[in-house]
Amino acid sequence: MCMKYTDENNKSKVVRRLKLLEGQIRGLQKMVENNTYCIDIITQTSAVKQGLSNVEDLLLENHLGDCVIQQIKSGQTKKAKEEIIKVYKLKRK
Repeated sequence: MCMKYTDENNKSKVVRRLKLLEGQIRGLQKMVENNTYCIDIITQTSAVKQGLSNVEDLLLENHLGDCVIQQIKSGQTKKAKEEIIKVYKLKRK
């Protein structure tokens, strides 16, 4: 199972985005505690969902561009195909 980052730039992007999301979640907590207008909170939750989707995109790009390619090169085409289908189904949700 491939669980490494060969692209340090991609890794730093993922970590940076996760830190931003962490801050957004804390901001959402404060908004709820301060009885902020519901529509404003929903707007921020939508931004968090989009941010998570962007993180997923980066992770998927890394996985397909490195791990799956390695599997194919090493003759593990069945495993590579199964993983591609798995991530495709996850991403559709």
